[in-house]
Amino acid sequence: MNEEERVIAQETNETTTAAHAETETAVVTETAENADPAGTETENEAAECTEAEATAATDAEADTTTATAVEETNATASSAPEAPTETMADYDDAITASMKPIHEGDILKGTVIGISDEELTVDLGIYTDGVVRLGDASDDPDFSFRDFEIGQEISATVIRRDNAQGRIQLSLKAAAAVLGWERLQQLEKDQSNITVKISEAVKSGVTAYVEGIRGFIPASKLSLSYVENLDEYVGREIEVRVITADPENRRLVLSARDILREKEQEERKQRISNVEVGLVTEGTVETIKDYGAFIDLGKGMSGLLHVSQISQQRIKHPGVVLKEGQKVKVKVIGVKDGKISLSMKALEDVQAQEVEEETYKMPKAEAATTSFASLLKNIKL
Repeated sequence: MNEEERVIAQETNETTTAAHAETETAVVTETAENADPAGTETENEAAECTEAEATAATDAEADTTTATAVEETNATASSAPEAPTETMADYDDAITASMKPIHEGDILKGTVIGISDEELTVDLGIYTDGVVRLGDASDDPDFSFRDFEIGQEISATVIRRDNAQGRIQLSLKAAAAVLGWERLQQLEKDQSNITVKISEAVKSGVTAYVEGIRGFIPASKLSLSYVENLDEYVGREIEVRVITADPENRRLVLSARDILREKEQEERKQRISNVEVGLVTEGTVETIKDYGAFIDLGKGMSGLLHVSQISQQRIKHPGVVLKEGQKVKVKVIGVKDGKISLSMKALEDVQAQEVEEETYKMPKAEAATTSFASLLKNIKL
């Protein structure tokens, strides 16, 4: 290649290089111009990434808090005593009772769950409830279901396994015929006090119901004194004891007298304990015995006036001086073991002493008598 050709080639190369440079510059410029939207998009993506990261951080924090709370709950639960685990064995008795066959004549225990004027509804713990109708409850004309309470436990006899409503029909009367007499016999043995309501007056006493069984209270066992009008006791509640419980003959006899006597004796002891020795009072001769007389002092109290305490003079029998119904004044000379000792002689001693103290004594005179001359001494004739 000659010199001229070499120069031309060099110029051509330089021109080509410059063209390439311009082209690259234009491309770069165009790329830069087109890069602005792309930059904004990138910024948005960056913002979105930042927000996502914040949300993730928040979720992570919440997960951490929840996990901590769960751990604390589990720790508390593990520290607390575990509740007993129930098994089928725990219900064996209830299941067995519910499946037990029911027969007429069986005596069942149950809980009162419903009360009305005409019937009593009873939970028997089996497949159905029981019901007691008023006519099967008692022979007492004053009987009422309103005397029962919800939750009260009762015993009743099955008289029909399935009535028209699909319930078991029960009878309190039939159960009382068995269980009632057993309790009455125990009450007789224990001599326990019970409260009854008098139902009616009959020829020689009154009647009352106990455990649904009619009992008789003789007039002589109704009070400490003779009862003239038995009708006054009808509807009254009194305390009694069972003195005869004979299920074979269906004979039930009650008494209030023994209880009243015990109460009276207790009250009498209390009153006697307040009586002081030396008290002077008036009483009535109640009864006369060979050894003395009993004096009624009132308020249920009486005392013994021994024959030796009746008079200063010796007497063979109290009847010589006293008679029943006579009013006498006596002095209490002793109180011991609930007994009062009286004396009339002590009052005579007191009266004699008072008379002696009240006797007037004449003053001693210088001379008991006067001569006749002394009487005429000052007389002028």
